[in-house]
Amino acid sequence: KRHLFKNGKAITTARSQVDRNKLYALTDAVKLVKKTNITKFSATVTLHINLEGKDAPTRVEVTFPYVAGAAKRVAIVSDELLADIDKGKIEFDILVTHPSFMPKLAKYAKLLGPKGLMPSPKAGTVTPNPEAKAKEFAGGKSVVKAEPKFPLMHVTVGKVGQAEEELVANIKAVLDAVKARNMSKATLASTMSPGIKLQLN
Repeated sequence: KRHLFKNGKAITTARSQVDRNKLYALTDAVKLVKKTNITKFSATVTLHINLEGKDAPTRVEVTFPYVAGAAKRVAIVSDELLADIDKGKIEFDILVTHPSFMPKLAKYAKLLGPKGLMPSPKAGTVTPNPEAKAKEFAGGKSVVKAEPKFPLMHVTVGKVGQAEEELVANIKAVLDAVKARNMSKATLASTMSPGIKLQLN
């Protein structure tokens, strides 16, 4: 009970520092999200984007200048890797393939699809040069997707413990990729912190 009371008081104090009707400049928002973090660990910082307009993207490729969340395990399709999948061995977060392997991959669509691992041209994971694309993903490139049924994107941009300039650079990379004309609102928050609305112009 004492622990819950302390947390409740901390959350209330954090919320009191954020003006819910104000749009914050990016650098100010990053400072505030770090200041209002109430966790003892380096909490995840997430950018929440409300999309608008018929041309708003449902997915974009973003290359983060700095680490944003856990490192991704990238694999390239081969006969050996398909044999591993047959055995239930899936040790990758992103799967890249040459178009020639797509017929072989078709039988795994029901397994990989629900996990978000099935390669597709839209995601940039079906390419004539899978080695080069794999290096891009391993180097910080990520595919950011909107929710299937709602015009919303939730993007991990880093940790509270990272330097302000790193978080600012990662957030700018996402905003530049999505483009201001496709957004009606963007909110920054860390784990258990209040949302901070961003200026988009």
